[in-house]
Amino acid sequence: MPAPASTPVESVVRVLSRDGATADLHWVRPAGAARDVVLWLPALGVAARNYLPLAHALAGHGIAVALHEWRGIGSSDRRAARHVDWAYRELLGDDVPASLAAVRKALPQARLWLGGHSLGGQLASVFAALHPDEAAGLLLVASGSPYWRTFRWPWAIAAFAAMAPWIASTVGHFPGRRLGFGGNEARGVIADWSRSGLRGRYAAAGMDEDIEALLARLRLPIRALRLCDDWLGPKASIDWLLGKMPESPREVMAISAADQGGVPADHFAWMKAPQTIAARLAGAVATDPSGRVSG
Repeated sequence: MPAPASTPVESVVRVLSRDGATADLHWVRPAGAARDVVLWLPALGVAARNYLPLAHALAGHGIAVALHEWRGIGSSDRRAARHVDWAYRELLGDDVPASLAAVRKALPQARLWLGGHSLGGQLASVFAALHPDEAAGLLLVASGSPYWRTFRWPWAIAAFAAMAPWIASTVGHFPGRRLGFGGNEARGVIADWSRSGLRGRYAAAGMDEDIEALLARLRLPIRALRLCDDWLGPKASIDWLLGKMPESPREVMAISAADQGGVPADHFAWMKAPQTIAARLAGAVATDPSGRVSG
């Protein structure tokens, strides 16, 4: 039986990166025409399918959503191992462009927004700085810099950031599933993450661009949602990230459990009940050409 007209349409396409890596791009589109589309980048180690509730909630606001899959996670055909490695360079230079091309092909007239959760928000910001003409704006949820000085237990964070590349080198990959942080990640990804965690600056191995300088010149509207009980994304962390983009108009919203009808306002709980988050993001997508946001 055909779905009711009001039901969002869900589909999957296989995306091919420049170096031959493949992964699924999960689509959720409103039943009618979509003026806006969000390319969503997941948190470290989180499979794209976990954001399907968010995508459906945004589709309810008339926004199409394409859920990017990180290399090595979920539907990706790669798995990190001693002889299989990659870093931010591949994520930003091969994989995100492949998903972006698929989005442009499917919805060439739609206005594109880059969004992301946690590391996804960081890399959405970096990608936007590298390609400032691609997106209409940035949508960040529970994101922020991993810089150790921005956390409540700074020395513990610094010690972990320093040890993580050593662990990854010893094992052959970072065993995040066993350690409770991220997924089973490639050594290069963890090395790049650790660098930003220890130095508070974005620089990726094998990338010649001055990412910090590009972030400083970026001019895109940003809506950032901070979860009040999220120790992985404290206020100082998002402030540090947004401080790198002084030319970008931004609005930061704090989301509490009360705002979410009692759903804990932590790093991950919102993903299962994302209606409040989706409504706040949809308000940003309803932006005018001057960059002012509403809702």
